Amino acid sequence: MTTAAGSVLARLWHGLLAYAVKFGIVGLIGLVIDVTLFNLLRLGVFGDDHWAQSAIGAKTISTSVAIVFNWLGNRFWTFRRHRRRNYVREFAEYVVVSLGGMAIALLCLWVSHHLLGYTSLLADNIATNVVGLALGTAFRFLLYRYWVYGHHRADGLSNLDRVEEAQRSLFEEPESVDEPGPGENAERPADASAATPRPDPGSAGTMAGTPPHGS
Repeated sequence: MTTAAGSVLARLWHGLLAYAVKFGIVGLIGLVIDVTLFNLLRLGVFGDDHWAQSAIGAKTISTSVAIVFNWLGNRFWTFRRHRRRNYVREFAEYVVVSLGGMAIALLCLWVSHHLLGYTSLLADNIATNVVGLALGTAFRFLLYRYWVYGHHRADGLSNLDRVEEAQRSLFEEPESVDEPGPGENAERPADASAATPRPDPGSAGTMAGTPPHGS
């Protein structure tokens, strides 16, 4: 039972949990980049009186930079074994999933604020930055793991490796094993009989107690 449980835990770790831990680390760093860059832009560190300093401009820039960072981190670390050869399409799908996660957070905020009537600042933060963030993160991770970087993607590196291995096993000739031919098999009994010493009649008689002919 212990061995079976350990095997299940190992498969769960390598198949899901290890990806989730790396995904969480990348996402946390991306969040720090987003918040830091947003506040730096709002404070005018990169210049005053331009669109980037406005709330919408700063958030658009900081979120875009965070999305690009998260994509690079997940592509070359979290899901590096399954990254796609067509990186343009991979990035486009990544952005679509990221926007879907953001839409989930906004939907949670809308339901809480407008539908349920919780209009306080605390309620808004819980709706979007706790409930919405948790649901959006789960949504993004599952779609990244099983769609953007899924094993079934035709241009995924892991899938291409499996295809190449299958092709090699189908089309490469197996290693030849040295086996004796028919002629060699026919010669072996003769060689064996020739190599086997024949009993001496005289010695056989002596051993049986028969006196030699000369006596």
